[in-house]
Amino acid sequence: MKIAVVDDEKAIREEMESLIREKRPDCHIESFESGDRLLLAEGQYDIVFLDIQMSGRNGIDTARLLRQRSEHMVIVFVSGIKDYVFQAFDVAAFHYLLKPLEKEKFEEVLDRALREAEKHRRDEAGFLLVKTRNRTVSVPKSGIFYVESRGKKAEVHTGKDAVEMYASLNGLEAELGAGFYRCHRGYLVNMAYVSEYYHDRILLTNGETIYLAKEKYSEFVKEYMRYLKGGGVSYG
Repeated sequence: MKIAVVDDEKAIREEMESLIREKRPDCHIESFESGDRLLLAEGQYDIVFLDIQMSGRNGIDTARLLRQRSEHMVIVFVSGIKDYVFQAFDVAAFHYLLKPLEKEKFEEVLDRALREAEKHRRDEAGFLLVKTRNRTVSVPKSGIFYVESRGKKAEVHTGKDAVEMYASLNGLEAELGAGFYRCHRGYLVNMAYVSEYYHDRILLTNGETIYLAKEKYSEFVKEYMRYLKGGGVSYG
């Protein structure tokens, strides 16, 4: 989880950093003395603790520009006055904290902000990041027909092409989640593209055929019927 702390007072920045590290040492924290410095940074942040009254661009204007980059960024304003509360609503702020900071209140808001950020991450998890030697491709899970094991690699088959990546089917099975079924030790199939099935094979809507382990036939039929009754799966 990446968190940005933005305040023109060094002592406040250090206080917030300390409180975050005490509560969540696993988070990556970056500190900025102004909104302009934050906007120049290349990083994408899950949560931003943002002062409002700063030299240069103020926190409200900074938040408006941040919203152009991401609708899901969790923005928590930190201010010594209440005057900007209604403007905070305009940029969909998650919370408005008042200085001086109260440890218990800050930790409460931090916990809630982390849960909100995790929710946004899950909502955006409708993509599989396929990392090859030279590039990283973001593949919509809904567009994956099946995944085939090829030794230490896995081949992700979409309607257009196939992309190889270093990954195990066990790991991809957990990552792809609902809607995909391990029909064979060497195959993961997307239930959305099953056209017909037999005791030893599955025919996909694009005309391709993949193996179905005979010992998995009964379980596959049950899972497929459950999938159809549930109306399919929403990816992301």
